[in-house]
Order: sequence, then C-alpha cells, then structure tokens
Amino acid sequence: MSRQLTAGRCYASHLLNVESVTKEYASPAGPLAILAGVNMRLDRGEAVAVMGPSGSGKTTLLSVLGALERPTSGTVSLDGENPFSLDDDRLAAFRNRRVGFVFQDHCLLPQCTVLENVLIPTLVGASDPAAEGRARKLLDAVGLAPRLDHLPAQLSGGEKQRVAIARALIREPILMLCDEPTGNLDAHSSSAVANLLLELHRGQRTILIVVTHSESLAAKVGRTLRLVDGRLVA
Repeated sequence: MSRQLTAGRCYASHLLNVESVTKEYASPAGPLAILAGVNMRLDRGEAVAVMGPSGSGKTTLLSVLGALERPTSGTVSLDGENPFSLDDDRLAAFRNRRVGFVFQDHCLLPQCTVLENVLIPTLVGASDPAAEGRARKLLDAVGLAPRLDHLPAQLSGGEKQRVAIARALIREPILMLCDEPTGNLDAHSSSAVANLLLELHRGQRTILIVVTHSESLAAKVGRTLRLVDGRLVA
C-alpha cells in the first residue's frame, strides 16, 4: 500500500517543512482542488523525485514550494521562515536568494550571453562583487567555460539546460526545484544533464526536488514520491 508522508513530532527540526498544504483554483463548477494536504520534510543534501500523471499537480506543487504561488491552506517553512508571511518585496528577495529553479525549456534570455544569463539572478538587490567569479566557476563545472560569450541560439539543448542549472545555483540556494529538467532532451543529453545536476546538488548540498515523468531520472535521484489525489505518497 502507498504511505502518505505525514508530519511527525520533530517536524520543525527539518530545513524544509511542508504541512497540510492545499491549493484550489476557482472554476465555473466551483473550487477545483489540486493539492489536498501535502506533507513533506527534507533536510540539506536530500533529493527526491516527484512523479505523477499529467494534471496531477506536480508543477503547482513546485510553484508553492518555490513561493511563486500561495497555498490555499497549510504552511511552508524553509530554513525556519514562512515565505508567505513576507510582504511582496521581501518575498521576492527570499525567493531570489533561497530558491533555484530549473525549467523544462531552460528560459534563457536570447539576447544575453551564457555568462550574462547565469548572472541574471545576482542583478537584483545589493551588488555582489563575487558573483562573476562564482558564475565562471559554475560554468566551468558544467563544461561551458569556452562558451561564456556565446548566445543561447549557438548552444545545443543540453548545453542550454546546463546554463540553466548554473543560473539556478549562482545564489547558492538552499532549495533547488526542477520541473522536467530533461523533458526536452534526447536520451544521451538527458543522462548527461541528470548526472551533472545530481553532482552539483551533492557539491552544494542543496535540497533537490525534481518533477519528472522519466523513470530513469527518478532512479538516478534515488527516492521517488508520487502525487496521488493531491497528496504525496511513498
């Protein structure tokens, strides 16, 4: 039988705490429940893959965990702070510094070079003199040091996703959220990107949550949760 992941007595001791999170959207037929009581506890260095059929709410879950959307009810705490208690400016700063995102279509700015794309998150808030050095180090780690001045149109799909991974890590976030990071890649590129993502995750000891339809990617992550009827089960 599947087992729902529920909060325990030591819930507050975890770096990421998600308790009884629900998410509903208005529809002509009434409220549409997408998440129906999600519970999750993860610590630094842990990684999980989240699987489920299309439309089951996986992307909605990432949006709530990444503080892009507010839950209808329930609580989210990252490093002891509830992002949804913050005003809009502080929430944006929290998201920028604590959360890294990797999307299926990489979302690079076509007019910016590889280096500039990685540096984009550091342009918000106070100046960061060390940012370019970190960006160059990350791009070297993902094998793109010779491509710093190239534009996205000059890169392969796998290379674009490697730039997106470097960009997601530039702020040294606590939480790394990936939505189908290999979904648009061929088998060889998918494997390479997955291996790289996990290697960098281990190096920076982020919390890594990967939404995927790929059984092979989920197997690499190691621990798989499934979203069933709006709840995470293992």
